[in-house]
Amino acid sequence: MTTTTFTPAYTPDADVQEALAARFLRYSAISSQSDASATTVPTSQGQWELARLLEAELRKAGAQEVHLSDTCVLTARIPSTLPAGTEAPAIGFCTHLDTVDVNLSPDVHARVVDYTGGDICLNTDLNIWLREAEHPEITRYTGQRIIVTDGTSVLGADDKAGVASVMEAAVRLLAADADAAGQADAQGQADGAGASAHPDIYLSFVPDEEIGLLGVRTMDLARFPVDYAYTLDCCELGELVEATFNAGHARLHVEGVTAHPMNSKGNLVNPILVAHDFVAALDRTQTPEHTEGREGYLWVNGMAGNQATATVDVSIRDHDRAGYEAKKDFLRDLAERTAEANPRASVQLDISDIYSNLEDAKTSTNAVASERLRSAFARLGIEPINLAMRGGTDGSYLSTRGIYTPNFFTGAHNFHSNCEFLPLPAFEASYRVVRELMAG
Repeated sequence: MTTTTFTPAYTPDADVQEALAARFLRYSAISSQSDASATTVPTSQGQWELARLLEAELRKAGAQEVHLSDTCVLTARIPSTLPAGTEAPAIGFCTHLDTVDVNLSPDVHARVVDYTGGDICLNTDLNIWLREAEHPEITRYTGQRIIVTDGTSVLGADDKAGVASVMEAAVRLLAADADAAGQADAQGQADGAGASAHPDIYLSFVPDEEIGLLGVRTMDLARFPVDYAYTLDCCELGELVEATFNAGHARLHVEGVTAHPMNSKGNLVNPILVAHDFVAALDRTQTPEHTEGREGYLWVNGMAGNQATATVDVSIRDHDRAGYEAKKDFLRDLAERTAEANPRASVQLDISDIYSNLEDAKTSTNAVASERLRSAFARLGIEPINLAMRGGTDGSYLSTRGIYTPNFFTGAHNFHSNCEFLPLPAFEASYRVVRELMAG
């Protein structure tokens, strides 16, 4: 846990913080939890509601090429203000509309509190608390205004804080461009004269990130023609991600042989026990609860069975590509050995790739995305916390499509928890990074 105190190289702006908080509260009030059991994208109607709200706000602000696809992917462009003929990389931002389902309420009731230290009562009726003893990082924010939940849901800063930061920056930049264009027109100057120079900036807001990056996979990349992009999809102030997992999913399907107990001997093949043999052969030290940092794992996170069939779901994760492929090979070999040991059962293993490590897409050409992100941190006085993310982002998929997409902080803590909280000064810092990056 970081213990340093952030001293910004800028004057914090209470008005900006209030605007960000108001925007976040407006977005978080829309229930947009993704639903892994659904078969369409988006998987929830609330994501449509949020996307349409953002679409209306972007159109009102003057964004161009605003488009909402039939899979709820919203894209838009902020036109370049560089002199005609000037070549500059187009920059993209990608944030996601959905919040995670962790068996809490899909409805978020967020509020801003003035934190004076100690525990925070999130819900007096249900006696739910954010305890300092359980979350000692909260003490770093004594004297600050913080957005919290009512204890019945996640806060949804993952990723509505990212959405709010990008939207606030976009709306303010569009307003500044419009003002400069109006002044230039009144003075008979060339288009763009007096505007803060920036390249083309493309925005994308995608559904269903939390359940396998489903939404970004449906994006029409012709509407997102960027040289590189950024996601805002990690936690505390300073977090900077240039590496994610390679991720895959394996499903073992076993068909046994049913028989009545009166004549089961020599006939019945219990598919649940066959599946158990498969799981028992996995290394218990190579699981999420026993690994950290850049260590990969195999995670059995789903089992179902009856007298006739059984399934086992396994998540495959590794930052190293060779290690990832080795884990897939191990599972294939284990499935073959399980089948050989149970010749009367039908044993089938299906493996699918979900996303790749974004650092594998980094080249000498697109590394400027990381360089500009680190430069923005330095100008703002933000000390980077370099993470090899034990997860993935929409940028993990975009990077496989040739758009290198590093990730940085929203300012929040405790993602996917009812004790998630978002300090407003850290939220402002995230927004300011967006503005720095938009400046080109």
